[in-house]
Amino acid sequence: METNQDKLPNVLFIMVDDLNDYQSVYGGHPQAQTPNINKLAQSGTMFTNGHTNVPVCSPSRNSLMTGIYPHNSRDFGWTPHYKHAVLKNHKTFIELFKENGYQTYGTGKLLHKNLRRYWTEWGVPESINYGPHAYSGINENGKRIMGHPSVPEPFRSINSVDGSFASLADTPFTIDRSGHRIKTGWTYGKKTYNYTDDNNRDQLPDEQHAEWIVNKIKWLEENNTSPFFIGVGFVNPHTPLYAPQEYFDMYPLDSIKMPVVKSNDKDDTHYASVYESTEMGIAYYKKLKQAFPNDNEGLRKFLQAYLACVAFVDDQIGKVIEALDNSKFKDNTIIVLVSDHGWQMGEKDYLYKNSPWEESTRIPFIIRDPQRSQPGSQVEHAVSLIDIFPTFKDLCQLKGSITKNHAQSQLDGFSLKPFLEDARTTNWEGPEGALTVLGAGINKPIEGLGFSSNPGALWHIEITKDLDTEYVWQQNYTYRTKEWRYILYHNGKEELYHNSEDPFEWHNLAVDSKYHNIKAKLKSELELLIN
Repeated sequence: METNQDKLPNVLFIMVDDLNDYQSVYGGHPQAQTPNINKLAQSGTMFTNGHTNVPVCSPSRNSLMTGIYPHNSRDFGWTPHYKHAVLKNHKTFIELFKENGYQTYGTGKLLHKNLRRYWTEWGVPESINYGPHAYSGINENGKRIMGHPSVPEPFRSINSVDGSFASLADTPFTIDRSGHRIKTGWTYGKKTYNYTDDNNRDQLPDEQHAEWIVNKIKWLEENNTSPFFIGVGFVNPHTPLYAPQEYFDMYPLDSIKMPVVKSNDKDDTHYASVYESTEMGIAYYKKLKQAFPNDNEGLRKFLQAYLACVAFVDDQIGKVIEALDNSKFKDNTIIVLVSDHGWQMGEKDYLYKNSPWEESTRIPFIIRDPQRSQPGSQVEHAVSLIDIFPTFKDLCQLKGSITKNHAQSQLDGFSLKPFLEDARTTNWEGPEGALTVLGAGINKPIEGLGFSSNPGALWHIEITKDLDTEYVWQQNYTYRTKEWRYILYHNGKEELYHNSEDPFEWHNLAVDSKYHNIKAKLKSELELLIN
């Protein structure tokens, strides 16, 4: 007898946190070792020009999961989707899968704030996603988390998450009153993380997530008769950048190739005209240079840790995909791998996410549809995370409203199915470019909302009513097509890069009269998406 399992495709959705294009198949860093992501790309459809819609975690995931652009929801900060005035009335694609008879299984960091009711079964508790952390002592609440002591000040004191990077073999320590080092160790707060060496240690969170998914796939082979959606959110390479020593050994410090950086590259940019020097990416870069005054020592060590964490998470991705490929579900399961946004590694004197440039917006974006993907196919057309929900809806025949009330609404993205069937198709209903927004945090007061007086602060507010068009245009936007990037700041400043000729975005052409027409065209396309 034919079951739903035989008719509808299963889905394995893999989300990676803070992963830029540092995979060898994407060419973001020449020494990156990511054989499992490479293998997935070569077996499916690789979108070489995929981008985030918001280059920070929470609003990026809210937009991805609900299929609503941030400028339409007015979600630019850290309001949980289920509390947001607009998004709380929109279903996530997880909910729509469940309403359509799919069994939903998840673990890790998927939504920034998860709700268990979305899932048939949830895996590892979210409380351990970040970490472990170095600690300095014990108080009534458990171990006192700190930045890793091997990282010099002032970078270490940014915070215990972003200011820390080290091998797990670098045992944390504290200094007593006599000036002696006293080893402390690793912790999740109240729970100790045990590490003796790479062969004698507790599993890290991402290893636990991978193991849970592997076991769930094995269980489903024996027990499942319904189609399933499996989601796994890996946290690496999100800070703190901690990984076993074997991954650091893959990148000897003295042989690491530094990012390609142009001297004074920030001079023709306008980011600093709308964000103060206290904004994270600007401040982090300055503090790293202060902490390591010798040439590029600090950036080299940070990059080593980032590459180590990328290699580590690639191994976990490999475990999950291998389990699926060795199961009976291989030929009827769609695999999607994306990141929530990228990460800038010192280019334009910036170290963080949440910038309008390529390193921050570009992400790995891979879909393997056994029924449609041509192995090794590459799509050059610009797409973004907003297109994931409509793609799932199309490929998996998901029926029903996307809203939880009686309001009529449509998804903002477009199904990528045409690209899966023909990577070079021109028959796609979506836009020419990918739209990304950066919350400005410099808005005038709006009744009932208040505002942040710090231009570098992102919004941490509960939106209680619809906001006017003026509010939308007080944000900053970047628009990436196949050949160009156009940036429009809320103060009217502009940047224009010819990416096909200038892949590092070194030359801002916005004031060059020769490019007036192309700039006007791109601005018009951006405005059309927003209005």
